[in-house]
Amino acid sequence: MTEEESFEVTPWDVEGNVDYQKLIEKFGTKRINPSLKKRFFKDAGEENLYMKRDFVFSHRDLEKVLDDYENGEGFFLYTGVGPSGPMHIGHIIAFQMTQWIQEKFDVNVYIQFPDDEKFWSRDVDYDDIEKFAEDNLKDIAAVGFDPDKTFVFKNTEYIGHMYKAASKVAEKINNSVASAVFGFDSSTNIGLNFYPALQLLPTFFEDKRCLIPAGIDQDPYWRIQRDIAPKFGYKKAAQVHNKFVPALTGPEGKMSSSKPKTAVMLSDSPEEAKDKILQEAYSGGKQSKEEHREKGADLSVDVAYQWLYNLFMQDDERVEEIGRKYENGEMLTGEIKQILGEKLGEFLKEHQRRKEEKGDELVEKMMYEGNLAKKMWDKKIQL
Repeated sequence: MTEEESFEVTPWDVEGNVDYQKLIEKFGTKRINPSLKKRFFKDAGEENLYMKRDFVFSHRDLEKVLDDYENGEGFFLYTGVGPSGPMHIGHIIAFQMTQWIQEKFDVNVYIQFPDDEKFWSRDVDYDDIEKFAEDNLKDIAAVGFDPDKTFVFKNTEYIGHMYKAASKVAEKINNSVASAVFGFDSSTNIGLNFYPALQLLPTFFEDKRCLIPAGIDQDPYWRIQRDIAPKFGYKKAAQVHNKFVPALTGPEGKMSSSKPKTAVMLSDSPEEAKDKILQEAYSGGKQSKEEHREKGADLSVDVAYQWLYNLFMQDDERVEEIGRKYENGEMLTGEIKQILGEKLGEFLKEHQRRKEEKGDELVEKMMYEGNLAKKMWDKKIQL
């Protein structure tokens, strides 16, 4: 971070209290305005909680995706996750957004597991990566993707189908661009220097525009894709960016599997999750009950309310009433945490049920047996 900035966002880390307007200006993206939201919801036939509440807040070329859809050309979706640990609430948001778009627009989804990148960028060996990947895959399957229109692949397993095309992508990216965009220097291993070519490649899996729902920290990859796509005769990829789910322990940075106090894991029991919320969730309320009744809470830094508003409470009137009462001191921090704990517990219970009952079966279908999976294993990616 420079002296002028109080935060830093890269594809590997987030530090500080992120100013999303400044990040939009820095990355050169666009805020999703009310008219674009209205058009998106009209085409989808339903409103989406994350976008309605501005948790999905920024985009590149979403209006062109809707043009393609309305003109009958269609589009496809791509997202992914690196298997470097167990998944938490922050990981699952982009997948839920992706699944919602798949369901409403009836499109294909490609999900990349960059197990190679995690070996290069983290102090994790392949045996551990394999274990994490097995569990992560079942968490993703539990989200509810259409198994016949979803292809999930691990880079180390699928590389034979990608390598020739990836080498063509790599030839278009020089070291000066990679260094400027990702901060690579002389100490960076050559695996990470090559990896952007692999992460960009799924945007060319179909001869349509690719839409990528992901955290805004991944945007640097897509800036490069948008530079090189026309050279291969493909459309520039579009994106919708979500904010970071605030760490339990405070508004700075994002939750991390390696920092247990910052995160609610998808494997936590509903009781464990409720305890974490009660004990760890950073409060915007005042120190004493008397002061809180007088001055109220700061909703902008209160983690429990932010989670409730952005992620878990569909009812607009109810969440606005809670916010109003909490802000003016009528409701206490403990009450907000209790409401969130119940909502979060319900979510985890249902997610874990789907994972246990259908996880293995759905993973097998999305990786190998479904219609899209069979199609992808029968062809080599060409550019």
